[in-house]
Amino acid sequence: MMTSNVTLTDKKTSFNSFFLHRGKEGMEAFGQGLEQVREKLMKVYSDADRPFSGKTPFAIEKEIGEIMNFPLEGTSLEDVLDEIDGPVLRNSLHISHEKSMAHLHCPPLLPGIIGECIIGTLNQSMDSWDQSPAATYLEEGMVKWLSGRIRYPETSDGVFTSGGTQSNYMGLLLARDYFCLTHWGHNVQKQGLPKDFHRLRILCSEDAHFTVKKSASQLGLGEQAVITVKTDEHHRMSLRDLKTVLSRLGEDGLLPFALVSTCGTTDFGSIDPLHEVAAIAEEYGLWLHVDAAFGGGLLLSHSHRRKLDGLEKADSITIDFHKLFYQPVSCGAFLVKNRQNFGFLSHHADYLNPLKDEDEGIVNLVKKSTSTTRRFDALKLYLSLKTIGTDTFGQMIDHTMELARNTAGYIEGMENLSLKNKHPEINTIIFRCEPLSAPDIDLDELNRAIQQTLLHEGRGVLAKTTVEGKTYLKLTLLNPRTGMEEINELMTEINKTATQLMNGGLGRV
Repeated sequence: MMTSNVTLTDKKTSFNSFFLHRGKEGMEAFGQGLEQVREKLMKVYSDADRPFSGKTPFAIEKEIGEIMNFPLEGTSLEDVLDEIDGPVLRNSLHISHEKSMAHLHCPPLLPGIIGECIIGTLNQSMDSWDQSPAATYLEEGMVKWLSGRIRYPETSDGVFTSGGTQSNYMGLLLARDYFCLTHWGHNVQKQGLPKDFHRLRILCSEDAHFTVKKSASQLGLGEQAVITVKTDEHHRMSLRDLKTVLSRLGEDGLLPFALVSTCGTTDFGSIDPLHEVAAIAEEYGLWLHVDAAFGGGLLLSHSHRRKLDGLEKADSITIDFHKLFYQPVSCGAFLVKNRQNFGFLSHHADYLNPLKDEDEGIVNLVKKSTSTTRRFDALKLYLSLKTIGTDTFGQMIDHTMELARNTAGYIEGMENLSLKNKHPEINTIIFRCEPLSAPDIDLDELNRAIQQTLLHEGRGVLAKTTVEGKTYLKLTLLNPRTGMEEINELMTEINKTATQLMNGGLGRV
């Protein structure tokens, strides 16, 4: 029988340059890799005079397909970086560009980017203390800091999440199980859904995030369990209609158990009247969940913090840090006013978070999350707050708010543009092109074509949305480096593009 001359020790040594460790090979490989990535990204960003390359989805798909092969023998990192230079790096959306203003997708702060490197290197898993000994307490500290900003009581608690979708789901899961236990004495964790679960109802505004319905479907209640409340002219929840809906549900024998209030709607950035909504939730015995994924950033604002007054009355809250906190995706938090409600999520595994650990005061964060393995995302927010400072954070947020107001005023004075929200609540602008000289144009088709043309020519990245059945354009002004100069240039491009499209015969009716 033949045996290999390669010993286990030899094999181990051959892997040394693939990992960061205390040995010389690992240290050198790590340093070289970081330097190569730094040089490549700096070159890509220095060449990025446009927010997007403008290539079509099919062209990019083809380029990616051509690099989807993996050799038996490894290729140098430098060569691989060169290979992905065009297909990946230069075909990506340059979200930090001043004219990238489509979605709630922020330019990431440098401390956050550096934090991502540390997070990936340490590779802490936030489910059990023995996998994240220091990270556990830093996340707990960040939750406590955030709770203080919200003005939550000492009974509060929270956990970092992947973002608003997970946080909204957790809020409605706790609300469902809390209601079932207190109303019927029924433990959903142990017994599943009660027989009358089909009577349960969740209320939210008609402008609430789609994840309310998505959560209802995942919780076994079905989308039919979500009842939408009308909004007023400012796209805030109508208190009058809320009471009307609650009265009707009672007459129909249905059981509203949760009320979702939105603090920063996706399109208009509208904030529901938090104090009044909270009072109604208390009157009817409803769990109040506030989706502040967008608006939660105002906690650091110097001029607009008052818009969040009443947030502390919520039973649970969603906040995203990859929006107005300028963190790399993904990074969010879910908070509850009463930490005991996390009991509806808690499960014990002998290998992970045994009861004896809890008895000894060992903190295993898995008991507060729907996820098991989680990233150490709290670190990048911590680094950003430490290095930037809360005062500068507030100035950046307030700058974008002022920019939104100035942009609204600028668009309102333009002849061929129609502004939908004259007084933006946060920093989104909804408008559309309505040329006075071409009354026979299909305006929905024109505005969609404007958005697509600017994107695929790399001249500006803005979003399109639908309001009252009509197609509108949307600016989401998250970037504190964007100013009126870029706004003026973009509006000029919009008017020029509209003229070109109309001259080409687009959308004649």
